[in-house]
Amino acid sequence: MNVLAINGSPNPAGNTARMLSTVLGVCAEAGYQTEIYQAGGRAVRGCAACGKCAEHPGRCEIDDWVNELYLKMKAADGIIIGSPTYYSDLTAETKALIDRCGYISGRDGRSLSRKIGAAVRRAGGIHTLDSIQHFFLINDMIVPGSTYWNMSLSMRPGDYDQDAEGVRTMRRLGENIVWLLEMIGGGH
Repeated sequence: MNVLAINGSPNPAGNTARMLSTVLGVCAEAGYQTEIYQAGGRAVRGCAACGKCAEHPGRCEIDDWVNELYLKMKAADGIIIGSPTYYSDLTAETKALIDRCGYISGRDGRSLSRKIGAAVRRAGGIHTLDSIQHFFLINDMIVPGSTYWNMSLSMRPGDYDQDAEGVRTMRRLGENIVWLLEMIGGGH
């Protein structure tokens, strides 16, 4: 079993990446394979509403990294999407990803159904967390919680490592993902 984290921040070593690493660290300690995919900062187009994903299930007509990432999502047992909060919402890369993968999955036999999906974000607009969780819920995924919103109050680079509550929240989220993986898959 494996857990895929997607960093929607353009900073591959920033606070969002650190949050995702904490969650994945707990999963790795429990023996699960983990991977972070760097989506933030990559050129991407939003959904073109062309409907071609219905003609070619499992694939978007726009041939870029989203198709590669969708295959990774389809193969994963757990998916964590992280985004900083930009003007009370998620990054453009994260939004394009969830729109396009949402349509691809819907036309690919609900291939993300009953996978575990968790969102993490830097403090700011709760809308960021909500937008990502809508993607999970619309795709019939299981969404675990933690001891608080899945967030950190970090702002400047490195702040997350000093945010004891944020670190505890991410660790607990990782524990809950592991617990769900054990319940769903009967171990690894």
